[in-house]
Amino acid sequence: MASRAGSVEHIHASRPAGHAGDPFTPSCAKSQSQVSATAHRRVKAQSQLRNRQPARLPQFPRDRPQRSVTIPLDMQLGVTFPQLEIGTDPAVLRDYAQAAQDLGYRYLLAYDHVLGADPTNRPGWTRYSHRDQFHEPFVLFGYLAAVAPKLDLVTGVIVLPQRQTTLVAKQAAQVDILTSGRFRLGVGIGWNAVEYEALGMDFSSRARRFEEQIAVMRLLWTQPVVTFHGKFHHITEAGLNPLPVQRPIPIWIGGMAEPVLRRVARLGDGWLPQGRITDEQRDRIERLRRYIAEAGRSPDAVGIDARLDLRAVPEEEWRDEVERWREAGATHLSVNTMGAGLATPRDHIRAIERFMQAVSL
Repeated sequence: MASRAGSVEHIHASRPAGHAGDPFTPSCAKSQSQVSATAHRRVKAQSQLRNRQPARLPQFPRDRPQRSVTIPLDMQLGVTFPQLEIGTDPAVLRDYAQAAQDLGYRYLLAYDHVLGADPTNRPGWTRYSHRDQFHEPFVLFGYLAAVAPKLDLVTGVIVLPQRQTTLVAKQAAQVDILTSGRFRLGVGIGWNAVEYEALGMDFSSRARRFEEQIAVMRLLWTQPVVTFHGKFHHITEAGLNPLPVQRPIPIWIGGMAEPVLRRVARLGDGWLPQGRITDEQRDRIERLRRYIAEAGRSPDAVGIDARLDLRAVPEEEWRDEVERWREAGATHLSVNTMGAGLATPRDHIRAIERFMQAVSL
């Protein structure tokens, strides 16, 4: 994969010039003097945007000699947004995304949870809690699409059955527009019944709703007017506007269970696995390929987006792990820096810089 990469010290914010749009106002509601004044302000604003100098990110001290790198891989490399540890400062969120973009990463993937459960009265609870921070992916992506416009954006994954299907289709279409068609919608059925209860959705039927949700969203993304009457959804002569750039938006499915593999083979544009590339993982990939063939599809029609967790893979094995995933057929791989003992957002940026250099020549 040919990409541009460099050290953090050379990163600067690349901001599109943009343009001022007209609010919708009936022509009869404005006088000629108001129209002239509005036009004057618009011209002045556009001039200021064109002349604006790009902001510079904070300069990071050099820990070691830096070098330009080229990625000799036929897979796309991305970053997993470290939202559990990055905080809430908008400038920091911007700086991280721009650093990933300028280091040569192709995409940014973000997790999804709407609520965290308080474990106080839930004995044995060991998973995410109310203390774990999750930025809402669609809103986050609206921001990142503006500040890091070269990055593809990926949800990994939206817990689809706990959300309203038509609203997800609308939100995804908007992100696809803001990224100029550089968006992948990763979805899964989730595990947290606490969230389902709070969002007013039934936990027990989530797998059955999930497949119908995919069908509904693809109709909404490709047809201006939709009529659909299924078991869980009813739409009568209605449609989204604007439609997305990609028609339909690619849907990637996350999960490791056997029903998930079969669902990916029938319905997915890609698979989002978890864990390292082991013999068990290779067997799982082979079963997925078999299920894809049984569904009458080409294996090339279904991508694989792996994840490399720095907390689980020693630095001296990073490059070999990437190569093993590539040989197993992964088309994408994101590096996850969460849980690796990094103290600050700056440390997360340094880690993705080290990773890019380690897996490149």
